Amino acid sequence: MERLSEIADRFLTQAPACDYWTLRLVEEDFDHLEVRQGVVEPSRLASVLGAMVTLVKGGGIGYGATSDISPAGLRAATRRAADWAEVHSRLGLFDADIFPRSSTRADYRTPIQEAWVSMSVSDKLDLLQAANRALRLDERIVDWSAWLSRRRVAQLLVTGDGGRVSQVWDFVHPGLVAVANAGSQTQRRHGAGADWAQQGGLERVAAVRLLEEAPRVASEALTLLDSPECPQDIRDLILLPSQMVLQVHESIGHPLELDRILGDERNYAGTSFVTPGMFGRYRYGSELLNVTFDPTVPLELVSGVTDDEGTPARREYLIRDGILERPLGGPLSQARAGLPGTASTRASGWDRPPIDRMGNINLEPGEGNLADLIAQVERGVLMDTNRSWSIDDSRNKFQFGCELGRLIEDGELRGLVRNPGYRGISATFWRSLHGVGGLETLEVRGVRNCGKGEPNQSVYVGHAAPPCLFRDVSVFGGGE
Repeated sequence: MERLSEIADRFLTQAPACDYWTLRLVEEDFDHLEVRQGVVEPSRLASVLGAMVTLVKGGGIGYGATSDISPAGLRAATRRAADWAEVHSRLGLFDADIFPRSSTRADYRTPIQEAWVSMSVSDKLDLLQAANRALRLDERIVDWSAWLSRRRVAQLLVTGDGGRVSQVWDFVHPGLVAVANAGSQTQRRHGAGADWAQQGGLERVAAVRLLEEAPRVASEALTLLDSPECPQDIRDLILLPSQMVLQVHESIGHPLELDRILGDERNYAGTSFVTPGMFGRYRYGSELLNVTFDPTVPLELVSGVTDDEGTPARREYLIRDGILERPLGGPLSQARAGLPGTASTRASGWDRPPIDRMGNINLEPGEGNLADLIAQVERGVLMDTNRSWSIDDSRNKFQFGCELGRLIEDGELRGLVRNPGYRGISATFWRSLHGVGGLETLEVRGVRNCGKGEPNQSVYVGHAAPPCLFRDVSVFGGGE
């Protein structure tokens, strides 16, 4: 952060004359180690540094990005931003006077127990080799892999109104995968953090039980080879947190992004079935459905002090007791729509301007444990770990596949079923929500590949959810 502060201080001496400006500096480091089938894969190292200048002048907004963070490079980026602001003032759809201004001064840093550099590369590879050996339970395991990656993002935002926000996020992501095959049947299982992303340091390796989980991951892949197909039927459905993450992401998070609702965003299955008139009155789900935007949860992927425009981060209800309350949109979209929103304008890096994005979108816990949910089911399927997803352009009709299913009969878990899937419609699916696990079942997870925008912006998104029970859902299998 010291390096970024020096660059920002130099920029302050040549700050542009305009109505408002921001400088967002981003430094990012990435490191990935992987052992596949006992062979060390080529390591991947990356380091980037760049700046985005935002300028508001004469009723227009302009952006200028550069990887040249010298005084000359930043001056050139500022000139480009001014040129685009002039274009926007003539051709834009709204007056730049509504652009949000920030004077916030705040700091955030991921709490770390074990630094990435506290373990040598050799020791990390030894750990991954040990996990590989534990995954190779049987000759029918035809592919197996263990990995360990680290990402650090340091960001400094300074503004023309005296704002200064420094944030440093650290992520360590371990994971395992085992692929089993017998004849024409192939099954895959992930585990040990592969779909359980959080902020943190090397303590994440112990938290996800990298070595201990390997035999289970491989064993389940093998067992699925001989398991029957998931039945095709209308049944009750229990989704574990590993799948609830994507269910919330696709059919609540994306439909509530305000730029989609305004019609600006049409990429990656863009737009939304939600309309501005729905807020405050539309029944999105049953009374058990409570969803929050919460950037304050410790170690969740997008926890921090502000968004990328300096809007202070606060917890807000999006859906309360099943009723839709507010969208996901920053102050600019809020001003255009005349709706409340959230501190959720985010950019994927120094070379992209912030847009309306999910942050931490959480389904609040209810009462009871997983056994209590299972006991309420006469005929159903429990599903774990997402495998595939599909959703229409309005974020309404969807179909998801999972890696593993378990039959539920008369309130008890039965055997495994393979290739489980389910389908529904967002506008009615959440109204079938019949049970929500309690606080002890809540899992803080997230996704690391949320794509949106043109050009594309891929970002991390946090999600926390307990297991949930849905009534009368269309479930299906993959067929023989």
